[in-house]
Amino acid sequence: MDKVTELAKMIDHSLLHPTMTDDDLLQGCRLAKNYNVATVCIKPYAIKAALEWLNGSDVMVCAVIGFPHGNSTTAVKVYETEQACKDGAHEIDMVVNIGKVLGEDWQYVEDEIAAILAVTNTYNAALKVIFENDYLPDDRFKIRLCGICSKLEAAFVKTSTGYGFIKGDDGKYSYEGATEKDLILMRKYSAPGVQIKAAGGVRTLDDLLKVKALGVTRVGATATAAILEEAKKRYGTLA
Repeated sequence: MDKVTELAKMIDHSLLHPTMTDDDLLQGCRLAKNYNVATVCIKPYAIKAALEWLNGSDVMVCAVIGFPHGNSTTAVKVYETEQACKDGAHEIDMVVNIGKVLGEDWQYVEDEIAAILAVTNTYNAALKVIFENDYLPDDRFKIRLCGICSKLEAAFVKTSTGYGFIKGDDGKYSYEGATEKDLILMRKYSAPGVQIKAAGGVRTLDDLLKVKALGVTRVGATATAAILEEAKKRYGTLA
């Protein structure tokens, strides 16, 4: 595998903005197919369409569950996961119940992740558990989540949705997404078999290489074309 392909296979091309139309999703899948990324991360209603658009490639389909705030009941998340898997999703990115995490109702959190994991295991789909780190001001929450996901043997732990906006003193909303500090912490406190996905803020090739050096194996990105075009310039292709 050449260097550009290796980097492309780290990318989940994100097609999740609420304003994206079906044509936007189609064009995004064509881009993902052209660059041969790992997956398209797509709205659940578009799973079947994405599979058709990606036909003839090995780009997988990843669906989001409880996205972006994680507030659905466990039963709804389980149903949504099962439907996504039946529709053909290869991977599932679920958002934890953030309020339950902050309230330290760890049994609820563990039971919910376990229930969703039971579904993904049945369908041989990989589960990524989104923490939404911008909402977790104390590292102990992230450390505990890493421990739970390690115990349950989730495939990935993921930093953020990209939509976890914090209101600043000026009234404007912003987010940090995948920070170096959090990625180091998540790699340290997750079992070796649990992979790390960085989402939010990976916009350049150097960003991608930086998180890769920290142990990240997958990133969520919207700047896929810019990242991989720069990779082609820097490394060339062996294909």
